[in-house]
Amino acid sequence: MKGHPGGMEHSLNMLTLSQLLPGSSILDMGAGAGETVRLFRNREYKVRGMDLKPQSEEVEQGDFLQSGFSEELFDGIISQCAFFVSGNVQKALLEACRMLKPGGILMLSDVCPKGQDLGRQAEEAGFLVLYAEDLTTQWKEYYIEAIWRGTADCVPCQVKYNYQMVICRKKE
Repeated sequence: MKGHPGGMEHSLNMLTLSQLLPGSSILDMGAGAGETVRLFRNREYKVRGMDLKPQSEEVEQGDFLQSGFSEELFDGIISQCAFFVSGNVQKALLEACRMLKPGGILMLSDVCPKGQDLGRQAEEAGFLVLYAEDLTTQWKEYYIEAIWRGTADCVPCQVKYNYQMVICRKKE
């Protein structure tokens, strides 16, 4: 399965909600093939992408749980469908918080086991939630379509999942 629910429209919606201005420095954590990196660069943002298995030249190889980037480097961070598969959402949130400048913005959308709240987890990692939305219906449609096409990666079925989006500001 490639990409994320909502595709580029979803990425642009997250960028709009972030209120980050062109010229802002943004890191895409879990950038995959770099679609969001290219999309944001075309809108005059300074964007870097990082992924364990980069699929394009625009994306650097690296583990975003231990990025190696210096503290307070980015104005914004985006991650879509990556924190959950890292195996340690809280560590990913803490690393994002470390890399963001004071007042920096985290744009996060991801799968989470039903009953878990990405907003609460983000608050525990040092963020103030500015916007939160449950996008489970959109995720289910996306996933069913991927199953139909034969491109779905399976998620463990013992647990029900939600898909949530949060836009957060790093506490100063």
